[in-house]
Amino acid sequence: MNRNLKTYLNLLWQSVLFWVLAYSLFTTIRLFDQRGEEILDINQEIIDVSYGSAMIYSIILGVLVGVFYSIIEFIFEKYVSKRIKLWVILVSKTLVYLITIVAVFSFIRLLFQVQNDVEVDLSRGWWQKDLSFWVGILYFVIGSVIFSFIKIAIEKFGRKNFMNILLGTYKNPKEEKRIFMFLDLKDSTTIAEDLGHFKYSRFIQDCFYDLDEVVSRFDAEIYQYVGDEAVLTWDYKKGLANNNCLELFFSFQQRLLYKTIYYQDKYGIIPKFKAGIHGGKLIVSEVGTIKKELAYHGDVINTTARIQAECNTYNSNLLISETLFNSLHLDSQIESTFIGKVLLKGKHKEVSIFSLSNRDIF
Repeated sequence: MNRNLKTYLNLLWQSVLFWVLAYSLFTTIRLFDQRGEEILDINQEIIDVSYGSAMIYSIILGVLVGVFYSIIEFIFEKYVSKRIKLWVILVSKTLVYLITIVAVFSFIRLLFQVQNDVEVDLSRGWWQKDLSFWVGILYFVIGSVIFSFIKIAIEKFGRKNFMNILLGTYKNPKEEKRIFMFLDLKDSTTIAEDLGHFKYSRFIQDCFYDLDEVVSRFDAEIYQYVGDEAVLTWDYKKGLANNNCLELFFSFQQRLLYKTIYYQDKYGIIPKFKAGIHGGKLIVSEVGTIKKELAYHGDVINTTARIQAECNTYNSNLLISETLFNSLHLDSQIESTFIGKVLLKGKHKEVSIFSLSNRDIF
């Protein structure tokens, strides 16, 4: 699926869901009286409408606002924001949203008029002196701020981590059993020198976008990006299920090979990544006050990083600890080679590691 189309569809369903819930809540809080009926003020005339009917109008309103909101945000973010100044964007967006809201509210009023056989003012400029309209505009502005905050927070922390921080799940440190993968670009220093810092940054963006495309399919969470390295993690059982912690890496390799022509034409370089995987018990806690995030503490993190650092030494794209290897059920496509016991940097005890590869990927 085209990248822009997928991005838009994702924004569309989130936007529609949010605004349907927002306007349903607005209807419930503002208009529901103790008699179980909605009271609508149309042309200074009080009209009783059942709560169910009012909710239907709210849902229709939410869907329309959600659709137009997603279209406007997508267009400005993808095609406008990079080309004009911020103040011009703000003014333009304000005018576009005002026109859109007037059109949507006019449609809802027209629908109400037809369904209830009530004369509604739909003359030009009806909205200018209509108090209900401006209350709706204020609510829309507040809703937009909330939606933007939630969207930014989810993009920053990830959906699961955002919910954990919101609920305070890790206010007190907790022990968990997890699998980690340290994924690093091979020959990154040489590539950076060849491309220059700006083009190299674009290159890394493209690589990690392709990584994002496969992450959700294998129940992984992205813990953090550090330069040209990504750290991924799984709940231990989810990482083992269907060999998710291995299949993600092989799927990522396959995707990069599939896009060989794209990378060759744009950068003159085909990206290759190496990875180290290990798992075990560690502590998860919420850290920071000015900038909150979830942090993982324990030997598992350090060992995984050290295993990945050995990829160049053994000319392997994927190394995995024996502890984790013994918990997996490998199929015939995956070829394994026992490297042996290795004294990793900074460790006092040797760690047995395996090199893995997929016979279908060359």
